[in-house]
Amino acid sequence: MKYPHKHSSKRSLNPSDTRPGEIRHELARLLSKAGLCSRSMAADWIRAGKVTVNGQIIYEPEARFSLRDARISVAGQRLTGQARKVLMLHKPRGVVSTRADERGRPTVYDLLPSDHWLAPIGRLDQASSGLLLFSNDPEWAQILLNPDQHVSKTYHVQIRPPLPAEVVQQIARHSSLDGKPCLPMQIRELRCGGKTQWLEIVLQEGRNRQIRRLLQGADAEVLRLVRVAIGDLPLGNLASGQWRWLSPEEERLLEP
Repeated sequence: MKYPHKHSSKRSLNPSDTRPGEIRHELARLLSKAGLCSRSMAADWIRAGKVTVNGQIIYEPEARFSLRDARISVAGQRLTGQARKVLMLHKPRGVVSTRADERGRPTVYDLLPSDHWLAPIGRLDQASSGLLLFSNDPEWAQILLNPDQHVSKTYHVQIRPPLPAEVVQQIARHSSLDGKPCLPMQIRELRCGGKTQWLEIVLQEGRNRQIRRLLQGADAEVLRLVRVAIGDLPLGNLASGQWRWLSPEEERLLEP
């Protein structure tokens, strides 16, 4: 495929094309934040002429655009400007939450329909399972991921050995990671089988491996970690490895 001469299309938006106070981001960062690829890979695609914005090939990874108004396509596949679709996946254990894995491990995209471009809304680590959302609307996804919105996430966690009630409440109310206090959590015991204990933990923030690190600090081993709800949207009875589209009513359950 031949591309036009780079100098004829190598430009970013005119400042007059944007509204006052509107935030614009570098194109490579927009593709990366949308979950499509790494930032460096996005930059390579852009320099190769594979990315268009509003019908124009852009060769500058640093060109800035508003996600609200930019109609971005990669190799002819439209990423924005379509009717919003949101997919729920019950992520199995052992599957990584990336589009491709350099170590050849199975990824969540092996389980999803291939005829839709979808970006993950957040992550679950390889050893965790449960509710994971995807959408073709990266701007809406970023609203859900904004830490200021405090969209809650509910987990069921199996640990060994069981923790005393006072330790559980200490974790819930007075935890910190990396020298920064954690937001208060809701933690309750679901059941205790002697050697193991199931806890329900509701987070209002999403710090890196937060639950595992806090429980490890209390000398408890995490045996299973399952995300069972995001906001007021439950995982329900969706089987492991299965997916389904959300209804507009279910999408509203995610609003902060």
